[in-house]
Amino acid sequence: MEEKAYFCPNCRSNRTKFRVYATTSQSFMKEPVTGEIYSMADPVPVEDAEPTIGCLVCGFAGNEMRFVKQAEREPRMASNPAY
Repeated sequence: MEEKAYFCPNCRSNRTKFRVYATTSQSFMKEPVTGEIYSMADPVPVEDAEPTIGCLVCGFAGNEMRFVKQAEREPRMASNPAY
């Protein structure tokens, strides 16, 4: 994941609450007549070229670059504290 600002391209209100989706692969064997699972391997993480990010406000999910590009199009300026 990139160390860049995100901004949800769907609800356009969330800049802070996100989730990253991880994909796993798990092999298993089934009994051909009954369909009963009789052997299951441990899940193995699958590396994606680009992570899928989800907005925790509206539920939208998309590739990370959509969130980064939206933040670049509509940047938020850092405010100076009042002294």
